[in-house]
Formats: sequence, structure tokens, C-alpha cells
Amino acid sequence: MELRSFAALALLAIALLCGNVMSAAPPAAVGTNDPVIAKLKALRPDLPIESVKPSPIPGLVAIVMTDGSELYATPDARYLIAGDLYEMSGDGLVNLVEKARDEKRKQLIAGVSLNDMAIFPAQGTRRAVITVFTDVDCGYCRKLHLEVPKMNKMGVEVRYLAYPRSGLNTPSYDKLVTAWCSSDRQDAITRMKRGEELPPKTCANPVAQEYELGHLAGVTGTPAIVMEDGHMLPGYMTAAQLGKVLGI
Repeated sequence: MELRSFAALALLAIALLCGNVMSAAPPAAVGTNDPVIAKLKALRPDLPIESVKPSPIPGLVAIVMTDGSELYATPDARYLIAGDLYEMSGDGLVNLVEKARDEKRKQLIAGVSLNDMAIFPAQGTRRAVITVFTDVDCGYCRKLHLEVPKMNKMGVEVRYLAYPRSGLNTPSYDKLVTAWCSSDRQDAITRMKRGEELPPKTCANPVAQEYELGHLAGVTGTPAIVMEDGHMLPGYMTAAQLGKVLGI
């Protein structure tokens, strides 16, 4: 996997205590009373901490954020390390944090009902499935949608999840609700991505939930393409480029 930057490998140690020096302590049991969580919550109550778990590095624990990113700390809650963790293996440098993110995305998407997606099925034998967080007002989402017929002919099924970039209760959100409430989601999405205005519709819909799921999956922009193994490909790709990534 391509490194974001070698700066990410430079682990930044931050002293969390501003007064008394704590003596070293053995690793504490992971749980809600973990001293690392307590210290971080005291210093940064806004941090979206999901859990603390043992780290592959002896003497450190991993703090998992809700978006799948991780920080590392000494068990006595004195020092914090920021940056992805890489394993130097026979396959090269492997981003262990990204592997964990991939697995989390895979599980999150597996929990979404197909009935809550807008699906453009493969033609003939299905050879791959991609799940795309999309917004009808996004320029690159519209470009990607023009590639969908080619992807379908290649045997790639495209499953859309709603992700209004501007947030909930915005014009883009309302358009996605209209699309998801339409009797033919495929047609509604295609027409909206051509710039057509459709009469507003509303119903019980999953748009808000899928937007929040996108945050949990680490989506920061659209389109965000997620492959079957949970790996995310941010940004626009042609059908030919996607075919090379998928090996088809």
C-alpha cells in the first residue's frame, strides 16, 4: 500500500501530564476504566474514542477512534504517539491500521440491507461488487456515474449508499431522500446526476443512517469506492482504471 508520507512514520511523543511524573506501571486491563481513556477524556473530551486494545508493540496500547484511526500510548497514560503503525514484513511495509480500517468498513457495509441501497447490477456473470458513497450534486460522482454502464458490462455490480457531502437537512440531503423514496431509484439517481430537478419526495428512508455510516467508515469526500474486502478507493476512477484495480 502506498505510504501517505514518511512523516506519518515519525511517531510524535506528547507528554500528557503537565505536572506530576507518573511511575511506569504494567499494562492495565482494557475497559471503560482504563487510565488511558480517563486521561484522554479529561484532556480532550471531544475525542471520539471507541476502545483501547493491546498494541502489537510491547509496552504500548492502541486507542481506536470511531473512524478506525488509532493512537498509541504507554499504559500509564503518560505518553501518546500519533501516526499509523507499519509492519516491516516480507511483503514490504504493511499499514496495520489501514488493514483494521478495511475490516471495519467490510463489517459496516455487510450490515446494510440491499433494500437500502441503489443497485446497478452487473450484466452477465457478476465478477465483482463495489459499494460507493455518493452525492447527486458532486461533480466527480456524476463523472463516475457515466462510467457505471461500462462497469456493469465488465461484470461489476455498483451499489450506492447515500452520502450528502453538505450534511443532513440540506438541499443535497433532500435530493438524496427524493431519490431513495422514488419507485425507481436507478432512474431517479441517473436523472439527478444529469442535473434534472425532480419533484421532492419523502418517506421512511436510510439516508441519514448511511451518512453516519460513511463517517464511521472514514469517508471524507465523494465518491468513495469500497471494494469487497473493505479497502476504500477515494475519488473518481474510470471503468478501465477500476478494472485494473479489481484485476478484471
